[in-house]
Amino acid sequence: MTDISDILEACETYWSSTRVPTRAVGEMRGELESHLVEAAASGKSPEEVVGDDLAAFAEDWARVYRRPESPETWERMQRARRRGISALWLVVAGAVLGVVLLGAFGPKETNVDNEIWRWIWVGASVVLGVGEMVTAGLFLLPFAAGAVAAAVLAFFNVNVAIQLIVFVVASLGALVFLQRFAHKEGELAPVGAKRYVDATGTVIERINRLDGSGRVRVETELWRATTDLNEDIEVGVEVSVVDVRGARLVVEPLDQ
Repeated sequence: MTDISDILEACETYWSSTRVPTRAVGEMRGELESHLVEAAASGKSPEEVVGDDLAAFAEDWARVYRRPESPETWERMQRARRRGISALWLVVAGAVLGVVLLGAFGPKETNVDNEIWRWIWVGASVVLGVGEMVTAGLFLLPFAAGAVAAAVLAFFNVNVAIQLIVFVVASLGALVFLQRFAHKEGELAPVGAKRYVDATGTVIERINRLDGSGRVRVETELWRATTDLNEDIEVGVEVSVVDVRGARLVVEPLDQ
């Protein structure tokens, strides 16, 4: 009989070497250890949980955490992507602002004439607007609005100092307005599996919390499922989603 610690080490090594996110590996190891300990307490061997092919068992779990439908893994990837893109556009925005300040407050002989300022503001508004569309964080949009306001003044040959003042004031005003608007929208709708909490579904593969098996159909999607109950939930039973753990829905029969 295989030792539990050997199974955990083998699975963790496999998951780490097959591009499963590090944080997910820790969650998976903890969940598997819990299953194995509970199985041992009820008189079952580790092989009854993982089967005869440990590599196939480990791959089955890894595949779930690699799939885009795994909400926590997907959200972590998206947050990292947004942070990287935001940092890039902040650098671009800083460079644009540096050019603006240099032109306004630099030595008189390096000041740009008003005709060039028009296109500086137009360019800044385009760069910041595109950055907002990419990052979608309502951070760059106010400054794009401020640049548009300053560009309008530049086309009317208003003094550059006034253009800068309008840029700052309009940007801050738009930032305050958009942040208030964002707060009034309330909390974001749950994403991934989280949106299915309190929803109902049907078991399409018997749910056993000890061996980690089980699938349910909720609306048109298939999800891995588990339960906190001591009994298995058989195929065809109508269930309610009570929680989400990693990439699994936690369910209970509707008649509970």
